[in-house]
Amino acid sequence: MVTIRPVRRALVPVNSDAAQRTSAPNYDEFQSDLEIWQMLQERPENVLRVKMPHCHVATKEEIYAEDDPKALDHAEEQWKWLRGCGLLKESPGTMWVYQIVSPKRPQAPQMGLGGYGRTAEIRTPATPDGVIIRNEGIRQEKAEGRARLIRRIKAYIGTVNLAVRDDSGKLLAALEAAAAARPCDYEATDEAGNIHRVWLVTKADDIAKFTALMAAEPAAYVADGNHRSAAAASLGYEEFLTVFFPTSRLGLEPYNRLLPSNGLTRDQFFAKLGESFDIKHLGKVTPYRPEAVNRMGIYFGGEWSVVTPKPGVFNKNDAAESIDSDIVQRLIIDKILGMPDGRDKRINYVGGNKDAAYLQARVDAGEYDLAISLAPVTMDQFCAVCEQNKFMPPKSTWFDPKIRSGLVMAILD
Repeated sequence: MVTIRPVRRALVPVNSDAAQRTSAPNYDEFQSDLEIWQMLQERPENVLRVKMPHCHVATKEEIYAEDDPKALDHAEEQWKWLRGCGLLKESPGTMWVYQIVSPKRPQAPQMGLGGYGRTAEIRTPATPDGVIIRNEGIRQEKAEGRARLIRRIKAYIGTVNLAVRDDSGKLLAALEAAAAARPCDYEATDEAGNIHRVWLVTKADDIAKFTALMAAEPAAYVADGNHRSAAAASLGYEEFLTVFFPTSRLGLEPYNRLLPSNGLTRDQFFAKLGESFDIKHLGKVTPYRPEAVNRMGIYFGGEWSVVTPKPGVFNKNDAAESIDSDIVQRLIIDKILGMPDGRDKRINYVGGNKDAAYLQARVDAGEYDLAISLAPVTMDQFCAVCEQNKFMPPKSTWFDPKIRSGLVMAILD
């Protein structure tokens, strides 16, 4: 049984114009602080001025360290400004229907139900029967950074993406019916052309109906936002801000890698690679993205190659070990390039909002020696890892489209 509760003090845009001006991608969708600074120059009213205050400066040369003590003071100042700027209003006792229409899948918009999830339902060693199942480990320093911001501004800005199987299809049907019944309260279009629409749910009967539908779900899986939920739990809050999405409408994109060769020539690299992979050189073709899992594209020396793991190099019965990111980390990045720690700063993880052409351009520019292009993890793979009570390999899932920050926030004081 999964619990959802209405947000007691929701903070929402007053209309679609305000939603467009104040909402933003989540901080982890950017490749650098410079990209965040540039967005703040283009749209200075957006919530990144609070979430990433070290980038809310006049010039790019003034960007400072994210963990600088002055960042929290500035975040608090900007939060007060944002709440008082006239673009936001309070909505008490609120759930919401959240629709994301992607230009990649316009006929099947992503539908979700927003509200509060319960931190007590998160599965941890202390709560092994928890029905909200995390799929990746928590970096304590990252969770603490999110917790410090929540504690200072006494609000949730970021939202956790939870997936539910909805095998009956009743949740999706109810969400679609609610969206068809009337125009949305507000909408915003993101940088990739995805349209985000919100219908606020405040009537007691509607809240009771959606609460019952969620209670019928046996489990929910953390698709995005492990650290945000961990931050809420570490602060002692009973609830965290979330949207529950039926898995049938969730989209996944690949998480790719840009890497140094650490002194290996192209011939030396592929000679070592041949011990664990079958290799087909494609030559100077257009940027390559694999069409199925367990196939990897490698760009090295101005040419693309496709490689497939040889039989026996991973355990097909282990859901986590079967994920391409795990195979790449163990058999290429660790074994061949000598970087066993996935947090090695020399590894650049590139999310699904960048394509294979971007990878090739970064290598051709001399910034990296090689790129690895992967296929997206499938929803069946993702759920199988959760159900085996294992963790997804780091940087393996990029859900797309992502929840947009600032469309619904929660005031905690």
